[in-house]
Amino acid sequence: MPPLPDGPGPRSHTLRRWWRLTAMTVLCALAATGLHASAASASPAVGYTNPLINQRADAQIHKHTDGYYYFTATVPEYNRIILRRATTLQGLSNAPETVIWRKHSSGIMGAHIWAPEIHFIDGKWYVYFAAGATNDVWAIRMYVLEGTGANPLTASWTEKGQIRTPWETFSLDASTFVASGVRYLIWAQAEPGIATNTNLYIARLANPWTITGATTRLTIPTLAWETRGYKVAEGPTVIQRNGKLFMTYSASATDANYCLGMLTATAGSNLLSASSWTKSQNPVFASNSATGQWGPGHNSFTVSEDGASDILVYHDRNYRDISGDPLNDPNRRTRLQKLYWNADGTPNFGIPIPDGAHPVRLKSYNFPDRFVRHWEYRARIDTNVTNLADSQFRIVTGLNGGGSVSLESTNFPGYFLRQRSNGEAWVDRNDGTAAFRADASFYQRAGLASSSAASFESQTYSGRYLRHSNYLLYVQAVTDTVGRADATFILE
Repeated sequence: MPPLPDGPGPRSHTLRRWWRLTAMTVLCALAATGLHASAASASPAVGYTNPLINQRADAQIHKHTDGYYYFTATVPEYNRIILRRATTLQGLSNAPETVIWRKHSSGIMGAHIWAPEIHFIDGKWYVYFAAGATNDVWAIRMYVLEGTGANPLTASWTEKGQIRTPWETFSLDASTFVASGVRYLIWAQAEPGIATNTNLYIARLANPWTITGATTRLTIPTLAWETRGYKVAEGPTVIQRNGKLFMTYSASATDANYCLGMLTATAGSNLLSASSWTKSQNPVFASNSATGQWGPGHNSFTVSEDGASDILVYHDRNYRDISGDPLNDPNRRTRLQKLYWNADGTPNFGIPIPDGAHPVRLKSYNFPDRFVRHWEYRARIDTNVTNLADSQFRIVTGLNGGGSVSLESTNFPGYFLRQRSNGEAWVDRNDGTAAFRADASFYQRAGLASSSAASFESQTYSGRYLRHSNYLLYVQAVTDTVGRADATFILE
């Protein structure tokens, strides 16, 4: 089958229609054998609302085999470790909170209780956390709690003590993962002789609270985005997929400069060799003034309820300017958003999405490698949209009411997908007029080519649907099989 050019070209209408009909024949054959490409490869949309939990920073969520999500985070008072559990991620927002441990009244573990993480290892629960001392609140070290019992909210917790590293220096943000059957600890620490606040390190674990063998320094903050305010690499965590390990970490001061960097290693490589890890030269997730999200960082990863989507968990603030020390500002809040994957197998974090309903992507039903996106405000379907936010839209209550919906751009809040007078679909700024409200309002229907997908019918012009033609989007009448497929989208 000859390739069809991306966008309008010199080919005749007849050839284009032949190509599209041939593609539909292939899709129908796949469907008949149970191998329908578009449905099988789709990762369903998620329905979370942000923020998830106010005044909770350094959040971590563990999905356990008992069907519960377990949530822990830093509290603004820095004086206790809390847990919540719920059977859904959104349910964590109003789940009861249990205090499983409080700071010591004197001595070590008596101040700055930071960044707890909960893990289930060899039949027991473990919480990693950082703490200072009552006589020196900045003598931050890493400690471990061990919990016995099926439910960590009611488990019996004991202190396993400090995680000892090669240096008795500022250390925090312990996390753990298993690769090729080996359990590792990763953390941030100030190393003597290096003029940074913290670097990242890795070592094997002999047991959940004891490292063994060599300790490797993985990275030092040297790039401009890692050294704003402070020279920081902290909060490491790992996600494994597509034959790679991706280690995200937080950089710079904990204000609007805070952002996420990433190291990448190949599965099966020597993870204790710094040369096995490659640093991304730009942050993978950073503040965004358009969406009003500032200082995103200290993330973790979990999965959606159906297990089909990876979910990024992180904190940020909804304002840029902070009075005084950012550590004294209590308003970091826990947020969720779906993590997408590029065609080359690397994660695509996009931008911190606006507060409110989570956006979706509209995947073409009959060209399942293409997504609706805006390009210079013109709506189209494209492959490999690495500028993820261009292809994300929030489905909101229709601007024109009457049971309709509108599709709001993620990276241009206040801009909506609408039909212009010639039927072309553009992403335009809401001008407040009645005409705009009508042009940007659709009825969301069951997909014309698949009831498990969606189609969007113009509220103003009955029988006209949002559809693609030569990869550009229009609002047009749909009268045949090709048209029904062109007007059907899978929500991711």
